[in-house]
Amino acid sequence: MSNQDPSFSQDQQKEILSKYDKESGSRELTGLLAKIVFFGLLAFSLYQLWFTVFDRLPAQIHRPIHLGFGLGLIFLLFPATKRKAAKGKLSWYDYILSVLGIGVGAYWPLKYNELIQNAEISQMDFYVGVLAVVLILEATRRAVGLPITIIAALFLAYAYWGRQMPGFLVHRGVDLDNLVQSMYFTTEGILGTPLAVSSTFIFLFLLFGSFLVKTGVGQYFNDLAVTLAGKRTGGPAKVAIFSSALQGTISGSSVANVVTSGSFTIPMMKRLGYRKEFAGGVEAAASTGGQLMPPIMGAAAFLMIEFIGIDYWTIAKAAAIPAVLYFTGIWIMTHYEAKRLGLRGMADEELPDRKEVFKKLYLLAPIFAIIFFLASGLSVVMSAFYGILTTIVVGLLRPERFRKLYIGTFVGGAVAYPVVKLVTDGGIPEAVISNSLVWGAMVTILVSYLFDGNFKDSVEALVDGARTALGVVAATAAAGIIVGVVTKTGLGLKLANSLVDLAGGNLLLTLFFTMIAAIILGMGSPTTANYVITSTIAAPAIILLGINDLPAHLFVFYFGIVADITPPVALAAFAAAGVSGGEPIRTGVNAAKLAIAAFIIPYMFVLSPELLMIDTTIPRLIWVLFTALTGMMAIGAGMIGYWYRKTYWIERVLAVAAGLALIYPNIVSDIVGLAGFTALIAAQFLYKKDMIGQPVIKPTKQEA
Repeated sequence: MSNQDPSFSQDQQKEILSKYDKESGSRELTGLLAKIVFFGLLAFSLYQLWFTVFDRLPAQIHRPIHLGFGLGLIFLLFPATKRKAAKGKLSWYDYILSVLGIGVGAYWPLKYNELIQNAEISQMDFYVGVLAVVLILEATRRAVGLPITIIAALFLAYAYWGRQMPGFLVHRGVDLDNLVQSMYFTTEGILGTPLAVSSTFIFLFLLFGSFLVKTGVGQYFNDLAVTLAGKRTGGPAKVAIFSSALQGTISGSSVANVVTSGSFTIPMMKRLGYRKEFAGGVEAAASTGGQLMPPIMGAAAFLMIEFIGIDYWTIAKAAAIPAVLYFTGIWIMTHYEAKRLGLRGMADEELPDRKEVFKKLYLLAPIFAIIFFLASGLSVVMSAFYGILTTIVVGLLRPERFRKLYIGTFVGGAVAYPVVKLVTDGGIPEAVISNSLVWGAMVTILVSYLFDGNFKDSVEALVDGARTALGVVAATAAAGIIVGVVTKTGLGLKLANSLVDLAGGNLLLTLFFTMIAAIILGMGSPTTANYVITSTIAAPAIILLGINDLPAHLFVFYFGIVADITPPVALAAFAAAGVSGGEPIRTGVNAAKLAIAAFIIPYMFVLSPELLMIDTTIPRLIWVLFTALTGMMAIGAGMIGYWYRKTYWIERVLAVAAGLALIYPNIVSDIVGLAGFTALIAAQFLYKKDMIGQPVIKPTKQEA
């Protein structure tokens, strides 16, 4: 079964991706230049793998090399303007900028001893530092987009013109030499935490995702989702939710997730009877939720490790229940919408062969393997590395190749044994000679890997992974500028104090103002960048009021992500509208309505961290999960206007109120919420006719 509707071509996917996702808008190169870029990307990945295994370089050498690779390749792959992209050719200045980017990255390794010994930078250092900042801003504009570029530039301006700032924003100012030194010649600016995480954790997990794609996991997610959810009421919508939740384990982009899975699910939803805007909204909301789903969480989990100073597994566990509630909320609302419209599930002929799908469950082995590695206490970096090796093994052991590999291994071992015996002439113990069978098997596996398509797949995965990482390199370098200015000027604390003062010290009002700030700051920014910005500027306001770091950081992370589906700048929703043909703002409104859980749950886990599995017991956790899921059912009914029958406006208000009471983890609110929930169900069954005695639901013809 294809993962793409035949009416929606690869070219159309690329067009929408390049329009709404800057990181996907790279040039299509040909000839010698294409080969140079190919080997440059391959070298980038191989260097990162070498560093992961051996880790022999200090941060001040490794991070600039990582940055140099990124800058050099970005200027070759990403055009300065859309007009240049249409021509598909490089301008003379692209070559110069690429060489300068490589030079900036090489400067630290070449002058390492001199730079770490000198307290002040030289005139040459100053020029290189200025060049580094300018190149990073331009690379970020090309590969990520204007929003984060403008924010980083404004922060630089704020640092320099601090004395002219009004009110609480005023500071003594940072002279140009000092600013350049802090930006590129310390580990508190461009070479700081964001780039450190990009050059270790994030790059490897992007490689892991790229290897998974090569094993066919992306296609398999769709087939598995259709098999498990396709026949249910409103099947395609539930396929979109299930598939997007799975895609979130390997994808770092809401927009890319929308276009990849949406090109398959949105046309199916439209054929079934969902409105264009609703179909696009389902896919946008579900795809955005992929960023909230452990284990990868759009790479933000790895930034949290460094920013908060806690282990990865604690973050993943904390994020699990909110992510489940998020997807449950969307699932419930699409179910009620399908019931309201009288929509069926998919027909048998539209479903893939169930047996064939379940035969390929082994494709999920790398995902379970990486979760096992992380849970067992292995470092995040090595877990990603072993996850990549697992995908290679899974590729080798595909059923269509396994028989050939098995026979080859047996033959290789059988041949190796007498050869070793003859060569050694009995001079090596029998136990060692018997190991020749193992060596023969290893040789056969290696030969199979090199000549049976796996090696080519692996090389392409290395190249694709590095290409995907380029936007992250630029975004995290620009985010480092923001973090560096905040550190130098104390701006984060000033903004936090201003938010708290504006709210009069009230926690709920502070959370509300922080939510608005996080949504605005997150508009148009990729996951990694918007988390760095929101955690630096918005999270301190919550922490000032005595909230623990983890709930505060997850709060701003959620709303930074939700910006992708919150009008007026809702990139994921606009991309979904591009696929569905619907009106973009209405698609965004539908997506925001479906993702209502993402607007509620963060408040709940800040007010009661039990939802994050913090300071709770298993019985209490089970109860909290039960009441929260029940609450999502009630809220879904209130938002859609249908439960077992059509709901009247007063029932909708009461349903939302009962749902909120159930989600909030408090015994009194739980009792009130359960009472309201029970009363509403009773009313649904007691009054099955509307006021004029006609059947409540009349399926209407929807636009296809």
